Amino acid sequence: MLAKRIIPCLDIKNGRTVKGINFENLRDAGDAVELGKWYSEHGADELVFLDITATHEERKTFAELVTRIAQNLNIPFTVGGGISSVTDVSRLLEAGADKVSVNSAAVRRPELINEIAQAFGSQCLVVAIDAKITEGGDWRVYLNGGRIPTDIDLFEWASEVTERGAGEILFTSMNHDGTKQGFANEALARMSQSVSIPVIASGGAGNMAHFYDTFTEGYADAALAASIFHFKEIGILDLKHYLKEKGIPVRL
Repeated sequence: MLAKRIIPCLDIKNGRTVKGINFENLRDAGDAVELGKWYSEHGADELVFLDITATHEERKTFAELVTRIAQNLNIPFTVGGGISSVTDVSRLLEAGADKVSVNSAAVRRPELINEIAQAFGSQCLVVAIDAKITEGGDWRVYLNGGRIPTDIDLFEWASEVTERGAGEILFTSMNHDGTKQGFANEALARMSQSVSIPVIASGGAGNMAHFYDTFTEGYADAALAASIFHFKEIGILDLKHYLKEKGIPVRL
């Protein structure tokens, strides 16, 4: 079995790392360059950088900040926010990203997934999906950092992005984001079992058991978290030792 990955996420707004609850009430979480360097040195398997207001503000991700973070890393680095073309991807890869994450632009123009995969390879393309469960129990996709609802079914969209050439899916449950009540394991399990590419769980991590649960119940290939790592509530190496003792394959 492949090792399960632990991935801290830097949500960036105005050049600073921030964290909120259910995509709202953002608070400062520190300097992105310093945090990235710390994670690289303290057991993170990868790092994700999301410029969370780039799409909403109709601008491009800060390439200069990407370069400054990348210079301090020795782990894979995924960058997302405001990416809407092959040119954008090229600019960020040149700035130091190993992978890019696309979200809203791919929903609006699904051919973008094919274009990026064909130009750079599926291995460097993560399709991020933000979704919320309705009162009727259906999961629907949201755009622009969770601001705009759509009628698109989460699982149908996950299947389509897989067919179009995505290398991974980063699924964030908006209902669980920042709540520290655990990941959306039922939805994760359904998605993981229906697509042929790795699924990264995001939204809801609050303790070490939540990671164990998402690997065993949600069948996630990786787990992403932010505030519990940023505010030192859980140490990544401590988490990995816990998981290893529970029989989860991790890189120490």
